[in-house]
Amino acid sequence: MKFKYIICMIFFFLPITTAGATEKMTVLLDWFVNPDHATLVIAQEKGFFAKHGLDVELIAPADPNDPPKLVAAGKADLAISYQPQLHMQVEQGLPLKRIATLVATPLNSLVVLKDGPIKTLADLKGKKIGYSVGGFETALLTAMLAPHGIKLSDLTLINVNFSLSPSLLSGQVDAVVGAFRNFELNQMDIEGYPGRAFYPEEEGVPAYDELIIIANSEKLDDPRLRPFVAALEDAVQFLVNHPGESWQLFVKGHPELDDDLNRRAWAATLPRFALRPAALDTGRYERFSAFMEAQGLITKTRPVSDYAVALD
Repeated sequence: MKFKYIICMIFFFLPITTAGATEKMTVLLDWFVNPDHATLVIAQEKGFFAKHGLDVELIAPADPNDPPKLVAAGKADLAISYQPQLHMQVEQGLPLKRIATLVATPLNSLVVLKDGPIKTLADLKGKKIGYSVGGFETALLTAMLAPHGIKLSDLTLINVNFSLSPSLLSGQVDAVVGAFRNFELNQMDIEGYPGRAFYPEEEGVPAYDELIIIANSEKLDDPRLRPFVAALEDAVQFLVNHPGESWQLFVKGHPELDDDLNRRAWAATLPRFALRPAALDTGRYERFSAFMEAQGLITKTRPVSDYAVALD
């Protein structure tokens, strides 16, 4: 009897984990693997997912528009998305909620040639602006140029798809909006045509989270979610404490990315990773929702709890 009592006490004090040792998860990326995904890659390569009892598969989508839809349909566990898109997706009726943040600052920017004729935003009146995704990017442009008395009707907007830097370098356009500052600026510099960026958050646009993790809002009781977010925090702490070793782990898993552009992008992205992935700044989300409504991208603001949560 005494022996059984001891065994019971041992089991009583054993740590309880919510995910089994081989619990599988799928995470759909927003695009092909790149330094923006460093927290996820380090969690995988360093074994932090395994430490928390998870076997996580990172999947690059065939169509970058699909991941949120697949999570909403219950065909994937999690996806990477963007805060601005989340507001619109929830209004469209998709059952999605943000559960963590990967990149906690905007990456989007408006870029011109550093040695070109555009020195201030006021110089853009009557110019040609390239963009890749309508809606949010044109709303950014509207908000950034309004203080300078420039309306969209004062511009020629050209859809250059994803050829942002090439269209600027070739002279097809005078500026591009939607350029990620950690990539396009480095790419232009490598090609010998340095750029100058105007940052939305410095030009009247509320700050927002660029990359977030979204889950199906009807499955927030999934016991794998909290261990997943805990693994992200382990990974980002290792990432900022050991950036050199983290880079080696990153390219070990993805040797095709071991080049000058990705090394520069890695360094440029490092200070932008969310150090507390689970933390939710409710005020920031409220301010950005109000901005989205003012720009006509959503019809109304709604409680943050409708589309974002901090798992406790």
